[in-house]
Amino acid sequence: MQVNARKQLEDFLQQLRVEKRASEHTVKNYHRDLQHLVVFCGQHEVKEWREVTSANILMHVAERHRKGLGSASLQRELSAMRSFYLYLMKSGAVECNPAQHVKAPKQARKLPKTLDVDQVSALLDAGANSTIELRDVAMFELFYSSGLRLSELHALDLEDIDFHDKQLKVRKGKGGKERLLPIGSKAIVAIQAWLKQRPPTNERQDNAVFTSIKGKRLGQRSIQLRLKQWCIKKGVDQSVHPHMLRHSFASHLLESSQDLRSVQELLGHENISTTQIYTHLDFQHLAEVYDQAHPRAKKNSE
Repeated sequence: MQVNARKQLEDFLQQLRVEKRASEHTVKNYHRDLQHLVVFCGQHEVKEWREVTSANILMHVAERHRKGLGSASLQRELSAMRSFYLYLMKSGAVECNPAQHVKAPKQARKLPKTLDVDQVSALLDAGANSTIELRDVAMFELFYSSGLRLSELHALDLEDIDFHDKQLKVRKGKGGKERLLPIGSKAIVAIQAWLKQRPPTNERQDNAVFTSIKGKRLGQRSIQLRLKQWCIKKGVDQSVHPHMLRHSFASHLLESSQDLRSVQELLGHENISTTQIYTHLDFQHLAEVYDQAHPRAKKNSE
């Protein structure tokens, strides 16, 4: 593509960082997704963004799908294209959005895998035999206790935890949103046991809750690997990842409370439909919740 077209893409990404205050992770995702469109344009001798048509976008999506890209990933890429073209329209670089009405092929959404209560208990009550394992158990307890995402646990700082009120603040949730979450008593005990032996941090401004032996904030990949190793050591016969503990948290809480809205708030979901998938509700259960909760749905007792 022309130098000017590449410059427009860079300007868009910069706008995401500065004006939209998007996380660097989000900006990288947009850059990666739009780079696929750049490659497509180069292969089809499209030099300017205004030359891209809806037929081009449809062809690009079809090619990506044939290469094995799933529906969710294609929807994400289309969302990036629409956002980029909205930016170009506002700046006067193009007159229309060619990705506006292009849809990704539908794909059945898989229900998340969860652990049952006994499996979670076996995993978390296995006992720690070292400082590192004390840290690991505290992390796993917190995943299950508060339903944290991997990125949220990774970013957690000491000042984010209020042991007196038994709650924590997620400052860097999805979409940059903050939320308060309760912490269970077993997670509090596990975190306090870890903090008593937590090595001092080497970085003056890094006050991470979960650190390596060298005192640096533990990376997301390291957290995933520690959970995998823990499961192997404790003889867990299935692959467990941090998000599975989040799924289990949501599922078990909903089974006990049947309070869909509260679970939605705790998970930090913008749309309740997402919570429905996470907690593998079926329509019949949703109808029961509706019948019990909606004032116009309750049966007349007279």
